[in-house]
Amino acid sequence: MHAMILAAGRGERMRPLTDHTPKPLLTVAGRPLIEHHLSRLRTAGYQDIVINLAHLGEQIRAHLGDGSAWGLRIHYSREDVALETGGGILQALPLLESDPFLVINGDIWTDHPLNPPTMAGDDLAHLILVDNPPHHGAGDFRLMDDRVLAEGLPRLTFAGIGWYRHALFSGCRPGRFPLAPLLRTAMALGRVSGRHHTGVWQDVGTVERLRALNALPGRP
Repeated sequence: MHAMILAAGRGERMRPLTDHTPKPLLTVAGRPLIEHHLSRLRTAGYQDIVINLAHLGEQIRAHLGDGSAWGLRIHYSREDVALETGGGILQALPLLESDPFLVINGDIWTDHPLNPPTMAGDDLAHLILVDNPPHHGAGDFRLMDDRVLAEGLPRLTFAGIGWYRHALFSGCRPGRFPLAPLLRTAMALGRVSGRHHTGVWQDVGTVERLRALNALPGRP
């Protein structure tokens, strides 16, 4: 199975750190954040990894190279202008040969094992949801048994970890667009499954959260 790490974001809330360093290369527990992802992906059995690049992306390419240092094959999808989540995945689809494939946000920290789920034949996506963090108390989606719903309470937060089928992007046109509307359409059709992860998860979206994460005595 192929996996994609979303790494093209500007990281506005991480400035001034991201003025000169792309967010995935910021250090957590003594290593760049993206290296932790690569190690976990390798342990989970992934071999081909796609990374999209935009802001300071050549630093990421120079640091990771072809991925052989992690026992992986890394492929890059260059975006002249950041294409958001949906547009970035759509552009990278030719490199994501497995169906489904995993996509993980480059700015999260988690102990989720990233093992591929068993998806029903007509499901278009499988999402990992987590407890709502203090900065996102309203959550994103409802989980009812193994179905993810766009409406209803209580809600959980989308962890930025999901497995998608190519058909989810059927009919999409190249360019900038978010992933969420595609997921909501699939949810309305009952074609999105999910699971609640109760382990470690942190959105490393601000300087303060990065500092707090590095200050924790135990990390995955």
